[in-house]
Amino acid sequence: MPQYITDNTDDELSHTAFLQAFLRSRGEEPVNLEPFRNLRSSKATGARQIKRLTNLMDLNVDLSWYTRYRSGKNPDLGTVFKGPFVIKNQPAIPLDDTDTPPTTNPTVPIAGRDANRIQAIANTAGFHFAFIEQGGASLYPTLAFKATDPTVLRILVSIGGVEIDHFGLWHDKGANAVSQPLAGVLDPVTGLSFPDLNHPATELTQTNKILPEPCNFISKNLPRCSVIRPTSTQLAGAVATVKAFVDDGLFTGQPAAFLQLSMELAVAADSVQRKF
Repeated sequence: MPQYITDNTDDELSHTAFLQAFLRSRGEEPVNLEPFRNLRSSKATGARQIKRLTNLMDLNVDLSWYTRYRSGKNPDLGTVFKGPFVIKNQPAIPLDDTDTPPTTNPTVPIAGRDANRIQAIANTAGFHFAFIEQGGASLYPTLAFKATDPTVLRILVSIGGVEIDHFGLWHDKGANAVSQPLAGVLDPVTGLSFPDLNHPATELTQTNKILPEPCNFISKNLPRCSVIRPTSTQLAGAVATVKAFVDDGLFTGQPAAFLQLSMELAVAADSVQRKF
């Protein structure tokens, strides 16, 4: 995971820097979120003590994507999915050294209070990465439908492709946490247990089925097709993304002004219409 986390972070920072520079090259002023860096950092050894935009210490991770991508049905055609288990009020980073002592050296099988706590946090992080990236995998093609400028369209499909790559990576890593030998890790603080989703393995739980299962697409009268889903503005647009982040707890601690600005930007993005 450390190398994947580093590479993923490098990708996202490059996206931010590029998009800001591109906007300036077009005479536009990028949105400045620096005034909203209000959230505290983790107190664990190694954490940079800087103000942050997002909260990773108390998350409610939506796992409906896990069953959605294993199903032959499509949320754009009305299907509602539930995740295979629940991650609620769970940290995706260590909170402090008392919580997760830096001297802890987990081995497999996981044993002991501290090792279980660290592994549960790592498992949550893996599933949270996948949650974020599957959202990006849907958001970028949804926005691409609205692009009127060929260069903007090129940017959306190019960055969107990387988001899909990220999702596949973290889908695989997340599935490792709910298969042997890690399945059954119990967080001693929150009581969350990561089940063995291969016991028994089903079409909607089997952990090595990480590629999108063919599903209904465009119409139920057409053959099933392996696609990214959802891609409707209602379910995968910018407003849906902001709402998902709020429900996730990613913005917990931010003032109302931050949420208002985020939603205003999202509404503006979703309101763009391209004449076909």
